[in-house]
Amino acid sequence: MIDASLIEKLKNELGDKRVQLDDVARDDRRHDYWVLNHLRSWRGEALDRPGVVVRPESTAEVQAIVRVAAQTGTPLVPFGLGSGVCGGIQPDQSAIVVDLGSMNRVREIDETNLIASFDAGCNGLEAEEAVAARGLTIGHWPQSIAMSSVGGWVSTRAAGQFSTAYGNIEDIVYSIEAVLPDGDLVELGKAPRAAAGPDLRHLLLGAEGTMGIVTGVSLALRRQAESRVYSAYHTPSMAAGFEAQREIIQTGWVPPVMRQYDAMEARRNFKDFAAEDQGLLLMVHEGPAARVDVEIEATDAIARKAGLVEAPPGAGQHWMKERNHVPSWVELFEARLVVDTIEVSAPWTRIEDVYRDATESLRELDAVRMASAHSSHVYRTGLNLYFTFAALHEDSADMEASYLDCWRCVMEATARHGGGIAHHHGVGRLRKPYLAHDLGENGVALLRKIKGAIDPQGLMNPGNLLPDA
Repeated sequence: MIDASLIEKLKNELGDKRVQLDDVARDDRRHDYWVLNHLRSWRGEALDRPGVVVRPESTAEVQAIVRVAAQTGTPLVPFGLGSGVCGGIQPDQSAIVVDLGSMNRVREIDETNLIASFDAGCNGLEAEEAVAARGLTIGHWPQSIAMSSVGGWVSTRAAGQFSTAYGNIEDIVYSIEAVLPDGDLVELGKAPRAAAGPDLRHLLLGAEGTMGIVTGVSLALRRQAESRVYSAYHTPSMAAGFEAQREIIQTGWVPPVMRQYDAMEARRNFKDFAAEDQGLLLMVHEGPAARVDVEIEATDAIARKAGLVEAPPGAGQHWMKERNHVPSWVELFEARLVVDTIEVSAPWTRIEDVYRDATESLRELDAVRMASAHSSHVYRTGLNLYFTFAALHEDSADMEASYLDCWRCVMEATARHGGGIAHHHGVGRLRKPYLAHDLGENGVALLRKIKGAIDPQGLMNPGNLLPDA
């Protein structure tokens, strides 16, 4: 429980109205969008909630909150807009949740240097709309853009749907402002490129609130594209589609969107465009019109050489229109289904093995009714896969164990073939048992040392990211 004297200190810093103890405020900040917490809530389980929610409106107020917590040994859990899906937010009665939703200003848009600065709590779609009004774009389009924050993008090392050309968040971030666990303020990044020692921005990128609280983010912008064109191809096999994508990217073409669906996902998501027993590769080409025209011609030749057959380009428009529409967890639970997506990555020489092993392992589970995958982010060295599973249970009490079994299958299959177990949703509580697959035991130990040096009291988002000892 939070001590009454601590509450008074917080009220002295923020005022009574922004120190919230009511049940509604605390219930709304109990967890993020992770399936398991929603399942537990739907089943009527009592979920823990924070001792208090505070809503700062400035970086100075965040510093004041952190100093109060440091002086009293009180855990802190930063909360953006709650769109995380790996259980990164799970405070208990001893914790202060620092809700950054009131820190939502567009600080500056610099049209000459193409840099925009935002409060960390700024809604991602609102940030994009602010720069779009100037003919610019951030170029970062996660599926959660309308319900995620720019600070959350940094904290989870997010990837957007147009990343193949525009990069992931670590490629877009110009600078990060953050409050450290002792209340000190750091501003990391001040030039287009630097060789001033290790890049300290990466202590916050992907740290999921365990190293400090991100309070401001500056992002490098782009001018909006002159032209946008869609192309699509039927793929006779996953291998054929992978080979076409590898040749396109390694030749030097970079369509911002390259997405390859296996036959099951093609039928499910593109029923008006899919061919029998065929997968689907769709691309979005955009940029200067002349370059787009040349890219379309070149990628078409590569696709045909790999044995792909042209599909209706309307598949691309369909994806663009529907790409962020997903059913609610409750709708699925009521159908007695537990469903999730799992994103991993691997080099080109291993990605087909990851796909085959993971889907076969999922299908061996009795309750699994669907196991499929698509790729959505492409690199010269490999690509990611996005697995989708659905498990059916008449008894909702069986859903949680089944869900964790499905995750275990994909994590272990990915690790067996040398892939990376987390592509862009972060680690949270869900993936932390598997973190050693990516970092190695010595890497995990190094991360613990860094955490201990920055946060010696262990107050920042305890229980998240780092594997249990």
